[in-house]
Amino acid sequence: MTVFILVAGAFTGPYVWRDTAARLTAEGAEVHTAALTGLGGRAAGPGEAVDLETHIADVLAVIDSVAVESGGDIVLVGHDYGIHPALGAADRRARSIARIVHLDSGMPRDGVPALAAVPDQRLREELTEGGGEPTGLLPPARDAWSRWGSTAGLSEAALDGLTALAAPQPLGTLLQPLRLTGAVAAVPVTGVLCTNNGPGIELVQLMVDLGEPAIQALADPRVTFFELATGHWPMLSCPAELAEVLTEAAAGRGHRLKPADTAEPPPHLRPFLLDVPERPRERTGNTDLYLPEGPGPHPAVVIVHGGPVPAGARPTPRDWPTFTGYARYVAGRGAVAATVDHRLHAFTDYGRAAEDVAAAVERVRADPRVDADRIALWFFSGGGPLTADWLAAPPAWLRCLAVNYPILAPLPSWGVADARFHPVRAVARAGKLPIVLVRAGREMAEIAATVEEFLTAARRCGADVEVVDVPDGRHGFETLGPTDEARHAVRRAVEAVLARLTA
Repeated sequence: MTVFILVAGAFTGPYVWRDTAARLTAEGAEVHTAALTGLGGRAAGPGEAVDLETHIADVLAVIDSVAVESGGDIVLVGHDYGIHPALGAADRRARSIARIVHLDSGMPRDGVPALAAVPDQRLREELTEGGGEPTGLLPPARDAWSRWGSTAGLSEAALDGLTALAAPQPLGTLLQPLRLTGAVAAVPVTGVLCTNNGPGIELVQLMVDLGEPAIQALADPRVTFFELATGHWPMLSCPAELAEVLTEAAAGRGHRLKPADTAEPPPHLRPFLLDVPERPRERTGNTDLYLPEGPGPHPAVVIVHGGPVPAGARPTPRDWPTFTGYARYVAGRGAVAATVDHRLHAFTDYGRAAEDVAAAVERVRADPRVDADRIALWFFSGGGPLTADWLAAPPAWLRCLAVNYPILAPLPSWGVADARFHPVRAVARAGKLPIVLVRAGREMAEIAATVEEFLTAARRCGADVEVVDVPDGRHGFETLGPTDEARHAVRRAVEAVLARLTA
C-alpha cells in the first residue's frame, strides 16, 4: 500500500488537502496530513518559539507513527514552504521514505532558510529587516495571495476559504536555516510543476542544458517530473488531477530530464539554421562587433541574449550559434551587428543586466563606423523583460525593437511583478516605435501566455507590432532543427528589422 503524508505550505493547514486526500483514499491509498504547530496543529504555548525545527518534529511524528502502523511505502509530499519541514524530516528518516514530492516548491539546500524561496523580493527584504508581527507573519488579504504564487484556477469560493482559514506563519519557520546531513539525497524525488506559476519541464530542461550546477541533480534518473496547468494551489484548483499525478509519482512514473553531459551538444550549441559565412569580428569588453562591407557609417543591430544564464557557462552567449548566426547574417545584409554578454545570472539580476546592455548600446553608437541615429535592439527569450525600459521611453535613435520567443511579463514565481521590467505594462508608452515579434507556435505555455498578454496590451494602445509566426517552431527554434518554415521566419524577421532601420 502507498502511504501519502501531505505537508501544506505557508499560512495553510491540513484542510487544503481535503479533496485531494479523499480522491487518493478512494483509489486505495492511505493518507495522512501533517498538522504543523500553529498552522492547523497544536497551538504554540506561551512564550514558545516556533521555528523550522518545530515543524520538522511535527512531520517526524507522523512518519514515525505511520512506519509503525502500516509499513507501506511512504510518499512524502511538500507543498510550497511545506517542502522544508518535509525534507528536514526525510533527512532523518531516509530509510522510511520511498519518495519525496516537491509540489510547486523550490529546491531547499542545507544552511538556507525558507525565506530564500519566498517569491516576493520586497517581502524577503522586509522580513530580513525584522518585519512581521511578534506572533508571526500575518496571512495575505484576499487580494494579496499572488505575492505567494499564482492564484490561477482558484474559484471565488476556494479563494474565500483559503483566506478565511489562513493562519499567521511563525517567523522562525522562515528564518531558521534548514539543516541536512545529506542522507535525503538517496531518496527518489518527483517535482510537480504548476505552469501557471513558474517554469514547466521544457524550461527546466533548458536550465540543465545551460550547465547550472544546482540544476544538474534534476537529471538524475531517480528524479521525475509532472506538469499541472494551474496556479500555485493545485490541491484547491484541480484536486482530481493532482491526486492522479501523485499516484503516478508514487509508482515512479513521470518525465525524466536529459543530462547535460551527453555526446550530443545541447540545443543552444547546435548549428544555426542558416548557412552564413564568417564575418570580421571585433571584441571589446562584453561586446562583439560584426562589420559589413564598406567604411560606413552603417545602421546597427544590437543583439541581446536571454537567461538567466549561469555565471560559469562556457561558451558565453555571444559565442552561441544563434547569436553569431544572426550577427553574421545582419552584417552580410549591410548593417553592423553587435552581440552582448550581460550579467543576467538570476531573476534578481535584471537591474545590472539592463546596465550592461545600456552601456553596450552606447559603446556601439559611439563607434565611428556606426550611424548612431539608426539603431535596432533585438532581445531573445528571458531577455524580454529588458525591453521594458526601451518601450517606456524610446529614444529617437531607436528605430526598431525586436523580440524572439520572449518572456514579456514576469512569471509569478520570479517575485518581480511590481518591478520595472514588465513589457506588458511598458508598451502603452512605446508610441510609434516599430516592434517586430517572432512568435513560436510550439512555445512553452507559461511564456506564450505573456506574449498574448503583450499583444493584447499592444492592440489596446495601438502600438506598431509586426508578428512573425513560426507555427511549428519551439523556443530557441534556430538551433532545434532547420525547417523551411523556420528559415523563412528568420529571413523575414531580419528583413523587417533592417527595413525599419533604413526607412
